[in-house]
Amino acid sequence: MSIQTRSGMQRGTITKYRPFTPIELPDRQWPSKMITTAPTWCSVDLRDGNQALPIPMSVDEKLEMFDLLVGVGFKEIEVGFPSASQTEYEFMRRLIEEDHIPDDVTIQVLVQSREELISRTFESLRGAKKAIVHLYNSTSEQQRRIVFGLDKPAIVDIAVRGVRQIKDLVASVPETAITLQYSPESFSLTEIDFALEICEAVVDVWQPTPAQKIILNLPTTVEVSTPNIHADQIEWFCRHMRNRETAIISLHTHNDRGTGVASTEMGLLAGAERVEGTLFGNGERTGNVDIVTLALNMYTQGVDPCLNFSDLPAIQEIYEKCTRLSVPMRQPYAGELVFTAFSGSHQDAINKGMNALEKSHSPLWDVPYLPIDPKDIGRSYEAIIRINSQSGKGGVAYLMESEFGLQMPKAMHIEFGKVIKHLADVRGSEILSSELYQAFEQEYLQRTAPFKLTSFEGRTILNKAGSEALECIATVNINDVPHEIRGQGNGPIDAFVRALNQHGLANFTLKSYSEHALGNDASTQAVAYIQLQTPAGAFFGAALDTNIEIASIKAVLSALNRSTQPIKFN
Repeated sequence: MSIQTRSGMQRGTITKYRPFTPIELPDRQWPSKMITTAPTWCSVDLRDGNQALPIPMSVDEKLEMFDLLVGVGFKEIEVGFPSASQTEYEFMRRLIEEDHIPDDVTIQVLVQSREELISRTFESLRGAKKAIVHLYNSTSEQQRRIVFGLDKPAIVDIAVRGVRQIKDLVASVPETAITLQYSPESFSLTEIDFALEICEAVVDVWQPTPAQKIILNLPTTVEVSTPNIHADQIEWFCRHMRNRETAIISLHTHNDRGTGVASTEMGLLAGAERVEGTLFGNGERTGNVDIVTLALNMYTQGVDPCLNFSDLPAIQEIYEKCTRLSVPMRQPYAGELVFTAFSGSHQDAINKGMNALEKSHSPLWDVPYLPIDPKDIGRSYEAIIRINSQSGKGGVAYLMESEFGLQMPKAMHIEFGKVIKHLADVRGSEILSSELYQAFEQEYLQRTAPFKLTSFEGRTILNKAGSEALECIATVNINDVPHEIRGQGNGPIDAFVRALNQHGLANFTLKSYSEHALGNDASTQAVAYIQLQTPAGAFFGAALDTNIEIASIKAVLSALNRSTQPIKFN
């Protein structure tokens, strides 16, 4: 395959990009450390997450999301940028005036280091019991040169002036305990010594103490290096900062390189104590760091994350409703397929692991391919182990294809999986491969009542418009009463469907159709799968025949019969 592009990637020696300069830290300590306690978590779903949505959340949706975050256990929540718009301001006032904020939760508000914005922010805070004022300005060489055209002293002055104003305005909200958070935006691209210089200038003005700490948030605004370099930046900063005991070092990692989780974990090893992020990683570009993944990673290592994801599907449902985003099916922990093994070897290993765990009565989770017990986060055991009462569509579909060559359509996996689950519940034992096929025969291939095909003939004719069409002449027994029907369509299935509907014998539409051969020789049978939409719902039918047209017609009747009769097993 030849890939043609207008400009194209460079080959060989790459001159368009330069590697990130590593930090000089030969005696780094973070590689030998472990995460043993949860950081302070701060959700930025209502700010960073919201501003990245194609359709930002309404005030009511933000309130629902806020309540969800409180329920999960967040004690610090960045609720918005109240000086940026009237909507943001009104949301802030509703939180305070309608008493949505629990006593143990601190709201955080974002503001640029601009005088009028800081004043408006403090107006929005009146009546709040506790608040973090999050001040930021860009500090990187790239931003200084391209965006602002300012030198380092001028950038430091912007930050310092903002801190002085905030310090002066604290008295205007005497009922509110104010914590200052400062972010040198684009810390990841800022010279490490200058990042330290500007943060220490902020600290000198604010004058924090070990009892009244400042939060220094060191954001990977754009992820530009490998996670180990990010960890070196954090450790270097922590080791060189004056009066380190007066500051909480916070991380705010984006996912541009796809390593946001790793960068955050390594940053915690390097000395950070606080993490800002979003549920499921929503945010600008490739997103913020995913706090769900971070927290559950800790949980699988025996560390209490201090966040409750016991009902992750319910959390996901509210998140998707409020953001109008979908959690990818391969998203760690939350994705639809993350606990599904389509490989037979994986299924076998999981099954043996589950059996061994049950026999051992050990409190330690120890199952191959499953780093976490799905039940801990509100997931079930469906579709993760071999075919028994806990099995699902993935394993059933795999065995049906590998053992019998039946390549059922994906949507049919769900339907037949329910058939097998019902059988497993009735039997109370493992279902053998032969029993799988027997259930398929009984549920699909042997469904010949009340509709049964007696004869079918198709022939090409000219319709009234003068175009070629297929006319079918068929005899169908309904409750053993024969009915001869005729119909025209663009093919045998279409003609047969029209004939049944036009003669008032059935009421349905064709939803999907697929077929394939079973074997390679001349006497090979074909299998057809038909899905019909009926007043009772959507139903699949299936049939085998050496003639693919006849298999398709029988499959239509199989689906019709299934729509009229409940599942039965001998």
